[in-house]
Amino acid sequence: MVELPAFLPALPELFLAVSTMALLMFGVFGSDGTARLVGQIAVVVLLCTGLLVIGHGTERAVTFNGMFVMDGFGAYMKVLVLIGSALSIILAQGYAEREHMNRFELPVLMLFATLGMLLMVSANDLISLYVGLETQSLALYVVAAFRRDHAKSSEAGLKYFVLGALSSGLLLYGASLIYGFGGTTQFDRIAGLIAASPTPPVGVVVGMVFAVAGLAFKISAVPFHMWTPDVYEGAPTPVTAFFAAAPKVAAVALILRLLDGPFGHMVEQWSQVIFALSLASMVLGSFAAIQQTNIKRLMAYSSIANMGFALLGLAAGTEQGTRGVVVYMTIYMVMTIGTFAVILCMKQHGRMVEDIRQLAGLSRSHPLMALGTAIFMFSLAGIPPLAGFFGKLYVFLAVIEAAAKHSELYILAVFGVLSSVVGAFYYLRVVKLIYFDDPIETFDRQSDDSIAAVLVGTGLFTMFFFAFPVPVLNGAAAAAAALFTG
Repeated sequence: MVELPAFLPALPELFLAVSTMALLMFGVFGSDGTARLVGQIAVVVLLCTGLLVIGHGTERAVTFNGMFVMDGFGAYMKVLVLIGSALSIILAQGYAEREHMNRFELPVLMLFATLGMLLMVSANDLISLYVGLETQSLALYVVAAFRRDHAKSSEAGLKYFVLGALSSGLLLYGASLIYGFGGTTQFDRIAGLIAASPTPPVGVVVGMVFAVAGLAFKISAVPFHMWTPDVYEGAPTPVTAFFAAAPKVAAVALILRLLDGPFGHMVEQWSQVIFALSLASMVLGSFAAIQQTNIKRLMAYSSIANMGFALLGLAAGTEQGTRGVVVYMTIYMVMTIGTFAVILCMKQHGRMVEDIRQLAGLSRSHPLMALGTAIFMFSLAGIPPLAGFFGKLYVFLAVIEAAAKHSELYILAVFGVLSSVVGAFYYLRVVKLIYFDDPIETFDRQSDDSIAAVLVGTGLFTMFFFAFPVPVLNGAAAAAAALFTG
């Protein structure tokens, strides 16, 4: 008699998959006005999935022949992904109606992408890793080009698809090398093989580098960042917010699980790769953003720089470094969603505008919107006591502590501080435009309560994080401990 796998650890994913397919059928056979209802149900589905994740607890469970793992790290990162996805769908509702792209397929595709992200976070095998990654990517290719009547959106989807296929090829080639020289695709067995060998096989090392390169594309790390500015600018703004938040969290979680898990005994080898990715991302992202006048392209280069800062903690190769990365991604996700909520408020005569210069004099006509923008810009710049400061603080502390044993990490810390200073220039330039320049033309009054609610919620989190940091810090510490003890 064939023994069935334990389905309970994967209950959130199963619930999300069944609910998404049911929503798809509901949209297909429903009336033309079901798009908003589908979006609202999608948010409820994500919240219910989050409750199922929390309800499972933090106990480590492996199922489906070792291909799927659920633990404290997975639970924390999944909740973060689900929050980012839910907020993105909320932002998309009003925008879709105004821009005449209010079709039920948008929230359904975002749910399918979220399902792939959850599978990525729980991947415990190179095969399940790839399946989760492609489930996410295939949906993201479509939502990037969702505005079929706009050339830039179609271009964004095509660029993301072509370069995404290249990154998938790199990942698969790396996985094939790991399997060829290691004889297994399961993370636990790969970890045992590397731990038992005094020096890891050369093929496994090369395969690991190719796999990291493929995943670096998903987080826009330099030199795999080429798609980011064009896709961020061309995709619909709520889709760009989705790209910048949830998939980045899932991809970083996958990188952490891959490198701290099966390749945890190869820190000397992969830390060099992460060192280069982090340094290049921080420097290029910070300097390239200076000349940007389109706020979505500015956020694209800001995202590249932020991924460089997140990789600082991973480069440390310690549990404290992993905790720093988790804290950083939590704060980054909230700040990014809030910033894109501000961008969605930038309307003149009913039309979206993206030119940073249009923000001039915003404080005189829309003081609350100006305050929200300033909060997010100061936080992204890392100005205390806002949340962004603490995100950078914890990754820098981890790097400095690890530098006592690996002195080259001091170089990474120095470049990180310098990049933060450069980044502060273009963030503070936006604040200067808002409060000190004469207005060019005023924005329309905000009439979408859902966007206003997201803006207020993310703004309060960013402003008052210093007063209540314990839940995030404790959750991140438990997540990192689960990853290292698992």
